[in-house]
Amino acid sequence: MTPSSNPLRIAHVVTLFSPDGAYGGPARVAANQAKALRERGHEVTLLGGARGFEQLPETYDGVPARLFPVTRLVPGAGFAGLTSRGLAAHLLRHARDFDVVHIHLARDLVTLPAAQIARAMGVPFVAQTHGMIDASSKPLARPLDRFLTRPLLSSASRVLHLTPREASDLREVVGGRSIRLQALPNGVPLAKETAPRPDRPIDVLFLARLHKRKRPQVFVEAAHLLADQFPGVTFSVVGPDEGEEESVRELARRFDPDGTHIRIEGPLQPHETAERMRQSAVYVLPSEDEPFPMSVLEAMALGVPVVINDDCGLASAVGEAKAGVIVDGSVASVARAISTLLQDGSERRTRGRNASELVRESFSMEAIAERLEEIYLAAAIAEDKVGSSA
Repeated sequence: MTPSSNPLRIAHVVTLFSPDGAYGGPARVAANQAKALRERGHEVTLLGGARGFEQLPETYDGVPARLFPVTRLVPGAGFAGLTSRGLAAHLLRHARDFDVVHIHLARDLVTLPAAQIARAMGVPFVAQTHGMIDASSKPLARPLDRFLTRPLLSSASRVLHLTPREASDLREVVGGRSIRLQALPNGVPLAKETAPRPDRPIDVLFLARLHKRKRPQVFVEAAHLLADQFPGVTFSVVGPDEGEEESVRELARRFDPDGTHIRIEGPLQPHETAERMRQSAVYVLPSEDEPFPMSVLEAMALGVPVVINDDCGLASAVGEAKAGVIVDGSVASVARAISTLLQDGSERRTRGRNASELVRESFSMEAIAERLEEIYLAAAIAEDKVGSSA
């Protein structure tokens, strides 16, 4: 990457970092963006809540990090109920050390207070919501939106969205308030190696959080339908538990008591997921309303064709590039798509090559870093003008 002529000090704030990547895409997006920006000469630090580490690390995925323990303030609210006093205290002391703060914003008690602190201290901040903020009837959403979400989205120098639908959702959340929206897709590093060697056993992979919305049971049921047709193929479920692991394991035991075809492997550390994907022949994510899944981009970057739902934010790009197969989300359609890719090795490899080319042309980190740099510089310059006129 070409170094920037205007190096910036940038903080990326994320709700939760953990060894097993439990928070999913936002942490990976932040780390990828930070690494790409550091290659352009910027000083970038990851800030966030943390759990699961024996000792809090000073780096995360090779990026300098200041991580702080989280506690659960609201029981039963998932990630939204987490908070981190240590992170808030750190930002109160050090927010002005940064030219811009990039907050991977959700309706939670980690990132919303972080945005509030940046605003109060006059530090320009960019919000990226990853499809996590939409119109909601959940009990916690109403007070958070009134006192924090709406005013903070309106105060952000830019609010980055993945899809037109997310932009529409954000406008609905802020109501009549102004909001400075800007589209920014996710990106992934380009892979040095792609698809697995031909002599490896064929593996079909689900790698994601075992959460209801990700629908891992659909993958297991599709695997069961295909077991007799493809006796030498394994169907692997990889990812941290987010409430569905027990039911997934029970379903796998019922369909495949010996574990010959369906394997539940548990979570991996984030730096291990690329190698695991590289070992697979097909990547499947039957998730509902997935705005822009990082795991799909990561699989395609490695030359692995994907099977995704037609309501996924990447469906149009994948379909046009013939980088995988688009399905309606039913078990039968997922099974048919996997069968199509397994039956024809030549077609599978062609779609894998199309997938890696699609990432190279449209979702490389170099292009994302250049766009972020422009956004940050505009925010910093605007803040300087406000400060000089005050």
